[in-house]
Amino acid sequence: MTMHTLPDLIPDAKLKLPTQAERTLSSGLTVIAIRRPAVPLVELRLRVPFGRAPLPRATLLSQALFTGTGTMSSVDIAAELQAVGGGLSAGLDPDRLLVTGNALASGLDRTLEILAAVLTDPAYPNEEVATERDRLVDHIQVALSQPAHLARTALLKRMYGNHPYAVQTPEPEQVRGVRPGQLRTLHGDRVRPEGSVLVLVGDINPEKAIDAAEKALGSWTGPGKDGDVPPTPALQPGPLVLVDRPGAVQSSLRMALPALGRTDPDYAALQLANLIFGGYFSSRWVENMREDKGYTYGPHTSIEHFLAGSALLVAAEVATEVTGPSLLETLYELGRIASLPPSEDELEQARRYALGTLRLGMSTQAGLAGLASMYASFGLRLDYLRDYSTALSKATREQVAEVAARFLAPSRAITVVLGDAAKVEAPLAALTTVEKG
Repeated sequence: MTMHTLPDLIPDAKLKLPTQAERTLSSGLTVIAIRRPAVPLVELRLRVPFGRAPLPRATLLSQALFTGTGTMSSVDIAAELQAVGGGLSAGLDPDRLLVTGNALASGLDRTLEILAAVLTDPAYPNEEVATERDRLVDHIQVALSQPAHLARTALLKRMYGNHPYAVQTPEPEQVRGVRPGQLRTLHGDRVRPEGSVLVLVGDINPEKAIDAAEKALGSWTGPGKDGDVPPTPALQPGPLVLVDRPGAVQSSLRMALPALGRTDPDYAALQLANLIFGGYFSSRWVENMREDKGYTYGPHTSIEHFLAGSALLVAAEVATEVTGPSLLETLYELGRIASLPPSEDELEQARRYALGTLRLGMSTQAGLAGLASMYASFGLRLDYLRDYSTALSKATREQVAEVAARFLAPSRAITVVLGDAAKVEAPLAALTTVEKG
């Protein structure tokens, strides 16, 4: 195995957390402000609970959030934000509506005022909504031609069955049917401060930044609607699902394995097991599939967290003719990590990588804002990073081996392959039971 040297890190070095303040406003909005004065900017992240919102409307709402207010057009909003050196955009995940942006620190007050207008006085003008609707339909139609999107869609359906997470992209026809009035109703029902979290990171005085948020967003009121998603079902291993894509020159190999949430005492050990298996460039699976066999360029694994559950995902694009051998090597590496403890060197290298990326993620204003916002939506704060860093530093070979045996065993995996069934079905069927998806 090729060993890649990494810069020395002191594994048990205490993480230095920046100065911060937090306040929950009378409306139920939690504001977290963090001082990071590297550059005279402020990063803004707002997460609004949006679980179980109707997917076509919610997706279009996230694209059309900045189309206008009672007094400003979308052009006015963009120009006003530009005047303070900033911008805002919105997105959606299965649990939350997300607003992301930044501005010059001196423009924070104005940015918050514009955000407040969008939240409290949305217009969703017909023409602007029609434009965003057409753009979203085009975007989805492009995605429907992309193997990676189709493979993920099939995997989610196989993982989650009837659970709300099973479908995360609406159909083009569903989006075409959404009207501006429906967006206004959904906004009134669901874009509410209760349970929402606003994170501000930058060259700011944290207490004063929270005062500014309280002043600007004081008119944003109203109870949140229960959008709690039920816990995800346990993954049910079964036959490999083969989704036919006639003429495909590549196959998309996807697997899902069970995983732990971030607050579980064994989570750090699982993340290290994931890294040793396939979670970074020097991992066993990447070395095997890329360096040794040349089957694929960028195989990767990751632990994906939603509010209702977590899963470990395995992904690779491989040439059609090596689809069977690629599955064989993947099953082999899963079996190896699940049945043999890692070497001391492997564990140390993965530990250094995990601690290094953790510090790297906190090193910019945007990175810190993203982490603080994401953790806050799970009920965690930045001090979690200190505990997690300590857990990564202390996890032993025995702990990593134990969680690998529990979570990475190939018998626990759900597998989906998108490819040319005429060419790949027989090689796959030699390894496992196959059913057409």
